[in-house]
Amino acid sequence: MQKTPHIPVLYREVVEAFSPCKEGIVIDCTMGYGGHTSLLLENNSKLSLIGIDQDPTAIAFSSKRLEPFGNRVEIRRGRFSEVAHEAIIEKGEKICGILADIGVSSLQLDQRERGFSYESDTLDMRMNPDAPLSAREVVNEYSQSALETILREYGEVTNARKVAETIVHRRPFASAKELSNAIFHLMPKGKKIHPSTLVMQAIRIEVNDELGELTRLLDAIERSTIKTLRVAIITFHSLEDRIVKNRFTIWGKNCICPDDAMRCTCGNKNAIGKVITKKPLIAQADELRANSRSRSAKLRIFEIRRD
Repeated sequence: MQKTPHIPVLYREVVEAFSPCKEGIVIDCTMGYGGHTSLLLENNSKLSLIGIDQDPTAIAFSSKRLEPFGNRVEIRRGRFSEVAHEAIIEKGEKICGILADIGVSSLQLDQRERGFSYESDTLDMRMNPDAPLSAREVVNEYSQSALETILREYGEVTNARKVAETIVHRRPFASAKELSNAIFHLMPKGKKIHPSTLVMQAIRIEVNDELGELTRLLDAIERSTIKTLRVAIITFHSLEDRIVKNRFTIWGKNCICPDDAMRCTCGNKNAIGKVITKKPLIAQADELRANSRSRSAKLRIFEIRRD
C-alpha cells in the first residue's frame, strides 16, 4: 500500500468483495485519504472510481495521491448520500459496485484541532468543516432531554440521564477535553475503549447525521434500477451494523408479507439479490496487530441481481 496518514481497514476483504466487478465504475462513498480507492484501482486495471468526500483536507490529499491513475478517478465533494444518488442516476448500469466505510478516519481523530478526540482542545467534530452544526452547539445549546436522547440512542450510554444532567449543569464547554473530564467519573471503567468514547460517538453522530446519511444511501441504492451491483459497507458500531444488516435482510427476502399472514399475497418475488456475508467480515489477526482501530470494523456485502 502507498504511504497514507490513514490505514484503510479490512483492505484485503474490500478488494475481494469487488473481485466480481471485472470492469465498470465503483463508487467509494467515503474516499477519505484514498486507501481503499487506490487498492481497488491497483488490483483491477479495468475499474474506474468515483470518490466522494466532504472533507477538503482529505480531498486535497487524495487528489494528489490518486494522480497516477489519471482519468480512472473522479473526485466529487459533498454528502455521500446525495452525491452517490446523483452518480447512480448519471452513470446507471456502468456502476458495478458501491463501497462505504462509515465513521471517522484515523487522521480526523488524531488531528486535535478537528475536535473528534476526547483529548482535543476544541469542540467541533464536523466532517465537513463548512457545515453549520458543530459539537459546540450540540453540547452547549441542546436541551437536557435532547442530549439524553442522543446519548441513549446514538451512544447507548446506560446512564444517559445523569450524563446529560451533568453536561447541562457544567456547561458551557470550550473543548472536548473539558467535556471528557467533566463526565469521566460517570462513565464505566475497565473496557478496552476510553470511558468517554461512547459520549463522543453520540455527539459526533448527531453533528454529522451519520445514521441518516447511511439510511439515505441505502434508500438510493434500493430505488435504483441497476441490475447487477455489489454493495459493501463497513461499520464500526452496533447501530450502523444493525441498519445495514436489517436492510440487506429485507433486500434478500422474496416474501415480505407480515409474519402473521395466513398466506402469501405479495407475490413472493420481492428479493433484489442475495446476502453474500451471512456474518460480517472482521479484521484478521495480523491487521489487528498493525491497526488496533480495525477491531471494531465489520464488513457486510450484498449482491444485487435484478431481473
